[in-house]
Amino acid sequence: MTDIIILGVYVADAAYRTARMPAVGETLLGTSFQLGPGGKGSNQAVAAAKAGGDVAFISRIGADTFGKMGRDVWAEAGVQPLVIEDADVPTGSAGIFIEEASGSNAIVIAPGASGLLSAADVEARAEDIAGAKVALTQLEQPMDAAVRFLELARASGVTTMLNPAPAAELPDGMLALCDYITPNESETEALTGLPVTSVEEALLAARPLLAAGVSKGVVVTLGEAGSLYVDATQAIHTKPMNAGPVVDTTGAGDAFNGGLATALSEGKAIKDALLFATATAALCVTKHGTAASMGSRDQVEALLASASSDVSISLM
Repeated sequence: MTDIIILGVYVADAAYRTARMPAVGETLLGTSFQLGPGGKGSNQAVAAAKAGGDVAFISRIGADTFGKMGRDVWAEAGVQPLVIEDADVPTGSAGIFIEEASGSNAIVIAPGASGLLSAADVEARAEDIAGAKVALTQLEQPMDAAVRFLELARASGVTTMLNPAPAAELPDGMLALCDYITPNESETEALTGLPVTSVEEALLAARPLLAAGVSKGVVVTLGEAGSLYVDATQAIHTKPMNAGPVVDTTGAGDAFNGGLATALSEGKAIKDALLFATATAALCVTKHGTAASMGSRDQVEALLASASSDVSISLM
């Protein structure tokens, strides 16, 4: 049994860096290429484990080179892989295009074997789910698997987190299975129909998600503006931390979610958990890649100690 259990996709990331994003129909010469492990679920599992969490990861992979890459990175990070290896379907892959100057990115994902994750696969891990403190999933795998995962966790009293990425229409009742939901600006707008271009708009958009059944809190990640946590009684705006020059934002959201899951599994108060997640994300964007860019527990704690005077948390 582990403290944190994560359901999600593992894919191999093929990252192409360019001076600017290509237009439709345009071919550009890239400045570099990098192949590495990815997928939101896997990235979040690695981030949580490297930040000090006790983590298991449920997924499917192919019996191929990309699958071995995943096993290697999980072993290095200390993630327990609860994965099914499919001999007939390849491991998924993702094409990532990164703009050199800004670090902004665009991503296309082919889920491969992990796209076959089913509710039955999740039910086979019911005992592992019930033994966790925090259960986290996203929306890259089939929806029925995500719903069943949250149902099993909720039935066992496990704290449930949903990172609703990529944005998708949620089945009725899914939000009521979530203790926490962690959308970014565009995902919040997709879920609520309300624009999110400021902290104030994020506050307004979080309220319908609480009304729809999210039981503990909504965390809207706001990029350069940090994050906004909203629950029934308070709103906390956590400003971003500076861990160095931003070179690649690809894994920032996954780092934040992994850090938040780790902090919650350790029983940290919500404002401290948000700071911990913010530090985890800040370290990630200073390096290229996704899993490889996740910071260690020592690095997270050092950043928290050094950046504390520059971080402002306000009750709104």
